Amino acid sequence: MRLREQSYLVLLALTDGPRHGYAITTTVRELSEERVRLGAGTLYGALDRLAEQGLVAVAREEVVNGRNRRYYELTEQGRRVLAEETERMARMARLARTRLLAMRPGWGTA
Repeated sequence: MRLREQSYLVLLALTDGPRHGYAITTTVRELSEERVRLGAGTLYGALDRLAEQGLVAVAREEVVNGRNRRYYELTEQGRRVLAEETERMARMARLARTRLLAMRPGWGTA
């Protein structure tokens, strides 16, 4: 299964354990070096899709300051898909590096 970058980063953000929405967005921003900033609509749309696909699940809910806070976690299938997608991207990066080195000798030798 090929993942969109945002979905990949959301899954990656959950590798340390369950997180609520704000913690997921903060972790995604850190993982992407501030390049990807998820708004609430984008985040919860992605979480809904990932839950429908069986990749994440609600771990627990709690009420904080009168508001419901939902924590999400990776499922076993989510871990498997994340690992497969990570390996696919690593293969593509190796292929790209090989091709770039062949095209421009000396590239990437720093």
